[in-house]
Amino acid sequence: MTLDEKLAQLVGFWVDQGDEVVAPMAGEMATSTRYEDATVHGLGHLTRVYGTRPVDPVERAAWLWAEQRRLVTETRLGIPALVHEECLTGLAAWKAATFPTPLAWGASFDPALVEEMAELIGGSMRDLGIHQGLAPVLDVIRDPRWGRVDECIAEDPYVVGVIGTAYVRGLQEAGVHATLKHFVGYSASQAGRNHAPVHAGPRELADVFLPPFEMAVRDGGVRSVMNSYAEIDGVPVAATTEYLNDLLRETWGFDGIVVSDYFAVAFLHTMHAVARDRGEAARLALEAGIDVELPTGDAYTEPLAAMVQAGLVDEALIDRAVARALAQKDELGLLDATFDSPPTEIDLDSPAHRAVAARLAEESVVLLANDGVLPLARPARVAVVGPNADSSEALMGCYSFANHVLAHHPDVPLGFEIPTLAASLAATLPDAQIDVALGCAAEGTDRSGFVEAELLVRDADVAIVAVGDRAGLFGRGTVGEGNDVDSLELPGVQRELVQRLIATGTPVVLVVLSGRPYAIDWALDGEHAASAVVQAFFPGEEGGAAIARILTGAASPSGRLPVTLPRSAGAQPYSYLHPFLGGPNEITSADNTPVRPFGFGLSYTTFERTELSAPAEVDASGRFAATVRVRNTGTRAGTDVVQLYARDVVASVTRPVAQLVGFARVSLEPGESATVRFDVPTARFAFTGRQGERIVEPGSIELWVGGSCADRETQTGVELTGEVHTVTAADARIVDVEILR
Repeated sequence: MTLDEKLAQLVGFWVDQGDEVVAPMAGEMATSTRYEDATVHGLGHLTRVYGTRPVDPVERAAWLWAEQRRLVTETRLGIPALVHEECLTGLAAWKAATFPTPLAWGASFDPALVEEMAELIGGSMRDLGIHQGLAPVLDVIRDPRWGRVDECIAEDPYVVGVIGTAYVRGLQEAGVHATLKHFVGYSASQAGRNHAPVHAGPRELADVFLPPFEMAVRDGGVRSVMNSYAEIDGVPVAATTEYLNDLLRETWGFDGIVVSDYFAVAFLHTMHAVARDRGEAARLALEAGIDVELPTGDAYTEPLAAMVQAGLVDEALIDRAVARALAQKDELGLLDATFDSPPTEIDLDSPAHRAVAARLAEESVVLLANDGVLPLARPARVAVVGPNADSSEALMGCYSFANHVLAHHPDVPLGFEIPTLAASLAATLPDAQIDVALGCAAEGTDRSGFVEAELLVRDADVAIVAVGDRAGLFGRGTVGEGNDVDSLELPGVQRELVQRLIATGTPVVLVVLSGRPYAIDWALDGEHAASAVVQAFFPGEEGGAAIARILTGAASPSGRLPVTLPRSAGAQPYSYLHPFLGGPNEITSADNTPVRPFGFGLSYTTFERTELSAPAEVDASGRFAATVRVRNTGTRAGTDVVQLYARDVVASVTRPVAQLVGFARVSLEPGESATVRFDVPTARFAFTGRQGERIVEPGSIELWVGGSCADRETQTGVELTGEVHTVTAADARIVDVEILR
């Protein structure tokens, strides 16, 4: 291979990049290179050929197959391009199914269902000739003010790791390579500001941010990793060998491909200012371990070639990256592909897609408060009001095709069915009169719709008031990439609207459709609270119907909070994984007690958890069984999320007051009980010791099970014995769960 041919395999080309703002600084970073010139020596990646603008999938597939044939027959080496796409809430393409956002995956606590969803997404991608998906996001939530919270799974690393690894397995079972994002530390940005510096220490990185990625690499076999935009302690990750090579490859044994986040290599020059020009940026990234530059060759083509020719970059570094890129193409079967028959028809939103979307949406809805108004008792007249009451867009996250791309094309239809909450309630309550009013927009200060909303609510038996977010990009919305906030109040004048509607005296069911948790203590508790509060994290195309089923009692809520419900923006950053002095205590007058704790969620029935047992002693290098009995003590069928928590009583470094060890969804009929058996490797109690190694120390461990991290309904303890155990790759990272009925 010539140098030009090698470099061509290390870059992408964004065929449709124009005025679409679907990546940070996309306009400023747009390439002037013509596609015909960029492919003379071949091409590594085709960037988002389905997901940049609305194109008919079958027509675009025909173009793609023809283009791949051209690369095979008309370039000297005959190597096709690898096609990558976004796929966080489903394939980001016109007419494709839109699933719940990752926060909803976390709220479901159902990794098996997430794996099923990912396999369906991967099947759609494979059929369209897409080889690599830019998902899942394994950033651990640390600050809900950060706009990208809706792309994340949870604030607990274990939940992120288990569910994220399930997504990886599902996508790769379909023959599409998953890509872990964003390695590492991105979600710890200062004050929740996108791309802001990260000040996390090595222990926090090792114990909070890295475990999900390690699980996806070692237990999920992921084939691709994407760097974080962040700088950690002054060093951008895109230029950090410590993470991208030493840890990822040499310690964890990752043998796949590392791709840059969009424009991240050029950002080393233009934003981080650790490189004099793009050629030096390319050298830093290549040395650190970034193999492929996406979305285009801003640094890895002419600037890098000049560095090689000047003797400033060893061509062996390029050879290393090219070998990895070609190995990936070989693994995907691209080197032998002939591209003879593109699909002539395809259903990207099949009944199977919709069935899984419906199940996941239903499992993810969290009931936060209920004075008995839910489930609804056959109301004759229902007022459905609020900015999100009759909006399809309010059901979808930032990386849905509708909110990510179609926002630029307001005249283009969505291309699939996504009934609003109002429409779904009308279908679920055919005998009731449904009156709909906006009340106010998601943003802004316009109160002109307040009076109409109040009149409808006064005359109704019950009011369903839907508030929350509108997802978008870079200021085009209230949450999403680049939409960071300094307040956790509901956006605009929504709180004022809700409080005026509550004051009418009509029972108000508040439904929060959002991509982040908001400070809604005023709606949850006290004399002037809503009658019921439901939290739904962007539940996708079947979300309106799922919420309607739960409100009317056709289904029972079973979601649990994957992130703490905050008291205020001033209490952030906050995580339930805090040591004693990181929570409320008598040393400070500032109260950061959450309004609802991690793991919280109500049902239409009640559950009793009893008889938690574990062995009195276990070696610090071993594993043990913890069992607990759960019984449905109510009169309705329901599903509990059984949560096993632990606290390391005394350790050589400070430890959290609570840590989730394992979890299981258990569905029970009235009066039915089951025993849940957790097979716990002691490595679940590991932490980074003073010498920088992950260890398990002997000592006392408190164990409990309850309805949240704050609820010690049944307790026991186990004593870890023997010597300090240094954790290795051979130690299990996942708790096996068995449900015995």
